[in-house]
Amino acid sequence: MKIGVLSRNSKLYSTRRLVEAAEARGHEVHVLDTLHCYMNINSEEPGIHYKGELLAGYDAVIPRIGASITFYGTAVVRQFEMMGVYSLNESVAISRSRDKLRSMQLMARKGLGMPITGFAHSPDDIPDLIKMVGGAPLVIKLLEGTQGIGVVLAETRKAAESVIEAFLGMKANIMVQEFIKEAGGADIRCLVVGDRVVAAMKRQAGEGEFRSNLHRGGTASLIRITPEERATAVKAAKTMGLNVAGVDILRSNRGPVVMEVNSSPGIQGIEESTSIDVAGKIIQFLEKNARANRTRTRGRG
Repeated sequence: MKIGVLSRNSKLYSTRRLVEAAEARGHEVHVLDTLHCYMNINSEEPGIHYKGELLAGYDAVIPRIGASITFYGTAVVRQFEMMGVYSLNESVAISRSRDKLRSMQLMARKGLGMPITGFAHSPDDIPDLIKMVGGAPLVIKLLEGTQGIGVVLAETRKAAESVIEAFLGMKANIMVQEFIKEAGGADIRCLVVGDRVVAAMKRQAGEGEFRSNLHRGGTASLIRITPEERATAVKAAKTMGLNVAGVDILRSNRGPVVMEVNSSPGIQGIEESTSIDVAGKIIQFLEKNARANRTRTRGRG
């Protein structure tokens, strides 16, 4: 197959591993800087150009779309879909998962375990919003934040009111969630490929920190997950419509709760902590499923 990896940086671990895994299995792979892809949008012969040349002959693309370029990145993926190229994760699914509020609403509709989540616009509603999620301590999240940035733990009601008022005063969109104290600053990252969890790791927050993101000093270790956690991760990915996803789960007193579903999960931490060839499993999935014009949305939505 001829595969395009949409990535801003060919030297990133995840990008490099995907290229190595694909080439090891005999595929032709090209890393394409997403922001340097430009599009000819027409109904007769839609195309994508890159560095002065028309991109042609691709069987599949692997989107590694960073949160900061979601709008343009999904437009590029959508254009490939219009050209009949199979995308590992479809444009609509990426957009769906990137919208934290929308993704929470979709998962709630499917009955997935989630932390109690509140969303409001008016400062007048702050007291009731705090009460709705069970009071302090609680977690306040910027909807546009990634890798733990824009996530605040408010330990008292006064602190919660002050932070929420400050964010709303800046016209920022936020959501408020109950704090799952029993998780002990740890979460589980499940790497879903297709209809199964191929690897899982426990991420533990550092001393004095409640965010377990590896970018914020968290540590990763191998963990054995329960059948319920496995089923929850797969259902969360499918709810978003993602073929490959990183699903972050907390262990709560009422069972697994989903914190986030990531459409471009990093694979370095999970490969190093589990010794599982995650990149290879992703390429195997492509080999089994990549077909011309197989995209369900065909560029719509």
